[in-house]
Amino acid sequence: MPPPRTRGTALRQRLAELRGPDVPAKALDARALAALAANPGCARRAILDGAGVNKAALASALGSPSAFGQSQFALTRGNAFEAKVKADGGAELLRLVHEKLDRSAEPPADARVPDLTATGPRGRTARTELELREAAAHPGAWTLLDHPMLALDVAGSPAFLEPDAVVVHPDGSWTVVEIKSFPLLDGSADPAKVGAAARQAAVYVLALEEVAARLGAEPEGRAPGGAPAPRVRHRILLVCPRDFSNLPAASAVDIRKQRAVTARQLARLTRIEDIADALPEGTCFSPELPAEELTAAVESVPATYAPECLSACELAFHCRTRSRQAGAVTSLGRPVRAELGGLTTVEEVLAAARGEAGDPDDPAVAALRRAAALRAEALEAACR
Repeated sequence: MPPPRTRGTALRQRLAELRGPDVPAKALDARALAALAANPGCARRAILDGAGVNKAALASALGSPSAFGQSQFALTRGNAFEAKVKADGGAELLRLVHEKLDRSAEPPADARVPDLTATGPRGRTARTELELREAAAHPGAWTLLDHPMLALDVAGSPAFLEPDAVVVHPDGSWTVVEIKSFPLLDGSADPAKVGAAARQAAVYVLALEEVAARLGAEPEGRAPGGAPAPRVRHRILLVCPRDFSNLPAASAVDIRKQRAVTARQLARLTRIEDIADALPEGTCFSPELPAEELTAAVESVPATYAPECLSACELAFHCRTRSRQAGAVTSLGRPVRAELGGLTTVEEVLAAARGEAGDPDDPAVAALRRAAALRAEALEAACR
């Protein structure tokens, strides 16, 4: 008699059925996980990402092709800038880490830059962990890991992540380095882009914390060689071009808030089985399905659209169209939605402002009516 299926096996089989027959799962990366953290209330994105559905192909099949992603020019420029930052064994990168995050340590000289080459993502992950263990066993030196591979458990499956760099400080602590091609103008950058980079770095920090936890589980809670279990720093180094040049500048970014939000969202993904169980029998998100059937499958999962989704999700255009058709106030942005309380549609908002509906004691309704009265007074005065 075959052994009974475990809960994890049953969930993986259910998610495979949602993808469609013989459709390979699209692996989650740090950008996808960071986008989940940016919109934690969206059940549609959670189930599609959890099932490994290719959302770009899905959006095209729905008739709303995605414009999400970086241009080839931006990728080329970013790769050239990263190569410049990491030239000469990462000397400039380590100098920036020392200057911005660890001035009390000895200046970096003759840092270790180990070779992380291995076969496949699992091999690279094992190689990265081996080098981190080696660095923990020999404190007092700087170590630069160039494009290490980390694994993070997501809904029972490993997501393989590749940060730009991880630096091991002489005290044994670890810092994530994010290298971006958007500029630092007069020492500051676009807050939205910095926020996206911080959420992405938070995913890497969580993955590193899992590695540190395994090292901390060594006998007597110490890493190999008797050194204390490593600490993952919650301030990451963001490296960008200075002003309009190609010279690197850096800023230390505290990602504690983003880390906490991302950790909570990943915990929600472990309950993805609840979302899957609520779907109609036979639901499938394969782009090969007829348009009507595919649309019905996607619409069976509630979405939480916001304008910010346009820069983070391949299905944003489809969800925006549906949100506008339904007159949902979420299409106006999260700040507006937060101010309107229980009013969820534009029609409800207009009716409340005109005094045709709504509880007068509701602060949102009262504010709308006051705003409508002021607008009427202003128009009347303008017409005199």
